[in-house]
Amino acid sequence: MEHPDHPFSELFEQLGLASEPEAIKRFIDRNAPIPEDVELPDAACWNEGQAEFLREAIEVDADWAEVVDHLNASLRKP
Repeated sequence: MEHPDHPFSELFEQLGLASEPEAIKRFIDRNAPIPEDVELPDAACWNEGQAEFLREAIEVDADWAEVVDHLNASLRKP
């Protein structure tokens, strides 16, 4: 089974967030770093639907898993 590659901006669209490069940078700057002991879907910056989407992407290793990993890494940097 082939897994499509999703661009980072498409993940932001899927989460209902602005997806322009400047908006993505602002979101990350505003919300990073997420503490290491907090799972990505449990971070305070997500609403319930966004958290559920992220949780499913991680747990099911869905098509989105790779780009969600990128988001996780981006939000862990100080």
